[in-house]
Parts: sequence; structure tokens; C-alpha cells
Amino acid sequence: MPVIDRIADLSEEITTWRHDLHAHPELQYDVHRTADFVAEKLRAFGCDEVVTGIGRTGVVGVIRGRAHGSNRAIGLRADMDALPIQEVRDLPYRSTVPGKMHACGHDGHTAMLLGAAKYLAETRDFDGRAVLIFQPAEEGGGGGEAMVQDGMMERFGVEAVYGLHNIPGQPLGTFAIRPGPIMASTDRFTILIEGQGGHAALPQAAVDTVLVGSHIVVALQSIVARNIDPLDSAVVSVCAVDAGEAFNVLPQTAELRGTMRALTPAVRDRMRERLAAIAENIAAAFGARASVDFASGYPATENHPAETDFMAGIAAQVVGEAQVDRGVAPMMAAEDFSYMLAHRPGAYIFMGNGPSAGLHHPEYDFNDAAIPYGASLWARIIETGLPARE
Repeated sequence: MPVIDRIADLSEEITTWRHDLHAHPELQYDVHRTADFVAEKLRAFGCDEVVTGIGRTGVVGVIRGRAHGSNRAIGLRADMDALPIQEVRDLPYRSTVPGKMHACGHDGHTAMLLGAAKYLAETRDFDGRAVLIFQPAEEGGGGGEAMVQDGMMERFGVEAVYGLHNIPGQPLGTFAIRPGPIMASTDRFTILIEGQGGHAALPQAAVDTVLVGSHIVVALQSIVARNIDPLDSAVVSVCAVDAGEAFNVLPQTAELRGTMRALTPAVRDRMRERLAAIAENIAAAFGARASVDFASGYPATENHPAETDFMAGIAAQVVGEAQVDRGVAPMMAAEDFSYMLAHRPGAYIFMGNGPSAGLHHPEYDFNDAAIPYGASLWARIIETGLPARE
């Protein structure tokens, strides 16, 4: 079963929605226009329920199949928020909001799920309920967790939940998935180093926090190289260094900030333990002090085996088995769909965006040619997972 004919017919209309969303990006939970846009479309399609304000600004639409023998429900999730990035491409539908743009393709994700909603509301060729989840604040705000904590799964009776993300560089018309961890956990760390400030010409009378911080930065790379099993995946990145203001003053304090990423809780715990020990002991060796503060981010996104196999099979219906990679390597980026998968079985899949700028890049744009594939995937998950009885 290839791309659904009706969805192919709707592609131009779905693209128009995507361009409107792209031109009006909003950040994290402040997605009021986007949420209103989504809710208005769902009501216009004839959804049986449209509920706003789930997880602060999330929207949930419910479509009941024409058969009434089952009360089962499957959730499909799209993220709605944009990024604080200035768009540089002069597109006809470029961002109208300075400093904000859809640089991750959430406009495309939202539009594709809306397209599937319109199709499902027209056809209703299934038995049960399609629960369409439009989530705020994926980009660092934990909107997925907020919707779960708001009782979304229980309120709408969701028994399984599915998500997707476009991937630049992955060929158009392809999908990629794997059972188990598919995206990493992420934790932020801040290392505050306190030494003894002084004159740059008299280093013997000071404790140089820049020197201490430099040794810590280098030593932190030993965590992945020497403390983690080579068969496990982990990343430690120091992304910001703040120290001093003058060329001839050794600063009293220095601050290092960065992230740690892992695919398993055991590796995540080991990294935290080693990072604190390395920072504190290297600082002590130089006569300085270091304190480490951790801020937990998203947990790893772990696909459930049965649902992964099901989703891969549906993808193969849409694009052909040869175009579905069932054993893709995990990505070390993080995703708050992980919270939904921690509460219900489900799976997360990568969809090809073709050749394009990378995610979170100021030249990125979602590939509209991918719309029929994603919307057809969503529709087939409902029709196949909730089959109508004759």
C-alpha cells in the first residue's frame, strides 16, 4: 500500500498550512497562535473532541471510527514549537518573527498530523479512537512530560503512542527505526571553580582558575574514553567557558558549562559520578575548589519492541520494505517523547527530509515533498492498528 491517494490530493492544502505555521513561529509553551490554528482545523474537520490546555498549551483531538465495537485508542504525537534562531533564507513564507524560526521541522510535523486528521475524520475506516496529540515545548521545555503529568494518557485512554522526526540527509521517501534506545538522555552540568585571583605577572601568588579549568576540560574526555564500555554510547561536551575580563588579571573564578548524553541509565549515572570526581579532584590538586551542579534533562527515548516492529511494518506499506531501515544507529540528541514512551508502549521513527541544511541551522527548511509519506504513515497506523470489523 503506497502513499494514500486522498492524502496525496490533500498535499497542497497541507503544505499551505505548513507555510503558515512556518511564517509564525512560537517558542516552548508560548504557542498560543499555533495551538489555536490546530484546534480550529480539528474542529473544522469534525473531530469528535478537541481539548486545549493539556500540558499548559497542548491540544488533543479525538476521532472515533465508524465502527463502534472497540474502545481502544492509539495516540499520534506532533510537536509545535520553534527555536530562538534568526532565519536567513529568503523564502516566500519565511519567519515573520525576528529571532524565531522553525529550524527543526515542527511546522512540518504539525501539518502532517493535521493532514492525517482531516483524512481520518473523512473516512473513519477504523474501530476505536485516534488520539491526535499536538505538544508544546519539545525544545528544552519538557512539554511531553507536562502533557503526561496532566493526565493525558488516562483521560483519553491511550494504549500506545507513536512519534516521528524528519532527518536532513536521510533520503526522501525513507524511514528508519530501531527497538530499544533510539535517542539519548541529556543532562546539563555547571562546574564552578574558585581559586585565588592575582596579577598575571605574579602567577606564583595566585591559583589560576583558567589553568584549572583547562585541565578539567581535557580530563573530562577520559570519561568516555576510559570509564565507559567502548560498546556503550556516551558524549561529554563542554560548551561554554566563562573566566576573567582583563588580559593581565588571573580570575578568581571560572565556570564551565556543558552536557552529557547517554543511552542507558547505568551509563548516565556513571558519567555523573566520574564528572564530579574529576572536576573536584583536579581542582584540589591545583589548590582550587570546584563545585558541580547537575540539571537533569530528557531521559533516553526507548522504543518498545512490538510497537517498533508494527510501526516499521506500516512504514513499509507506505514506502516499500527496501526503504525502511529497521536497525538504524541511535542519535545522541534528546527528545521529550521519551516521557510518553515511559508511560505507554510505542515507538519513534525517523523520516527522510532529503538533502537540506541540518536541524537547528538558520538555513534549514522542512521538505514539503515529505508530507504525503508522514501523513500516510499516521493514517495507516490508525487504520491498521484499529481495524474496522465487518
